[in-house]
Amino acid sequence: MSDTLFTNARLIDPEAGTDTLGWLHVSDGRIEATGEGTPEPSDVETVDCGGKCLAPGIIDIGVKVCEPGERHKESYKSAGRAAAAGGVTTMVTRPDTTPAIDTPESLEFVTRRAQADTPVNVLPMAALTKGRDGREMTEIGFLQDAGAVAFTDCDHVISDTKVFARALTYARSCGALVMAHPQEPILSNGAAATSGKFAALYGLPAVSPMAERMGLDRDIAVLEMTGAKYHADQITTARALPALERAKANGLDITAGTSVHHLTLNELDVADYRTFFKVKPPLRSEDDRLAVIEAVHTGLIDIISSMHTPQDEESKRLPFEEAAAGAVALETFLPAALRLVHAEYLDLPTLFRAMSLNPAKRLGLDAGRLSVGAPADLVVFDPDVPFVLDRTTLLSKSQNTPFDGQRMQGRVLATFVGGHEVFRRN
Repeated sequence: MSDTLFTNARLIDPEAGTDTLGWLHVSDGRIEATGEGTPEPSDVETVDCGGKCLAPGIIDIGVKVCEPGERHKESYKSAGRAAAAGGVTTMVTRPDTTPAIDTPESLEFVTRRAQADTPVNVLPMAALTKGRDGREMTEIGFLQDAGAVAFTDCDHVISDTKVFARALTYARSCGALVMAHPQEPILSNGAAATSGKFAALYGLPAVSPMAERMGLDRDIAVLEMTGAKYHADQITTARALPALERAKANGLDITAGTSVHHLTLNELDVADYRTFFKVKPPLRSEDDRLAVIEAVHTGLIDIISSMHTPQDEESKRLPFEEAAAGAVALETFLPAALRLVHAEYLDLPTLFRAMSLNPAKRLGLDAGRLSVGAPADLVVFDPDVPFVLDRTTLLSKSQNTPFDGQRMQGRVLATFVGGHEVFRRN
């Protein structure tokens, strides 16, 4: 592979915490050298970034690709194209398919599909229990050998604590990462909104924010008992943050994430029962949103993800209570996250720490950074260009985005995986 020299770029380095004008040299798919200012003249292929931002590609933990079972909602081909257009260079995919990815054979199937159809990196997760039904754990060791990078039952909370403890104990013996959905399952069952004045006014079945705190408290206790590696997929309420802080202070191997929707939207965005704003867990109060943003800023919450969840029109065009939860977000991930930068809650290095560096660290990858020797998985973007989102232009098969028709600021200009260009905006 020929060398490439990126010049005249705003280098967003989440590891150093810097935003500087400089250059970056890529050779054989990896970063060869980087520096500030203007590089020495060279005869290698040059990409002039025009003063725009050059950052590590996004590593998105928790992407749902609906193969097998619901390919009409999203395939690896469509998800890969959407990821490349959104600056996502690595998709960490969820096992909540039909059937669930809970055997080495099903994991090998999706791995082959991803390799054949997807221009970006794909790292699959596998189910923690068979069928994600919370009764019998999967063959974690064999699934690890087949390529599973983490284990999760997604939004199916394991209510049997003994089963959960056994699974974490076995995962620890394999050095496996377990990702869980902190939620008290009985309290949250059937909920479509967060309890409060808004839910009461609109007559929506609601769940208290305490359900998330209770679920996290249970998981932390089991984590303390087993010593496993644990990641909370979405922390969305202020009530859960003190428990997370204590667990980290006590030295437990715990990290936490949140979704871009919970950072940029609140419960009032549901307005007149707009089902494209129905996600799981439900959108929270503005106070919760601000508390979670601050937790990302301080590093208490480690990772921001898209929680990309495709749903077809038939699943969404229903009364709010009956509509399926979830939103596509691979292409809207970066523009939505840049709202936090434009509102001066976060700077760009801090944002990419949560979207690129920390996910790489949690998964033991050498990506997510601009250091010499790292993979040349890169995104070039203009953080300031305005546009109005038209969901019909999205590359995902499903186009259930809450940002349809909204004014946004910031677009991906080009995406590179291993130094190879996989997307360029015309």
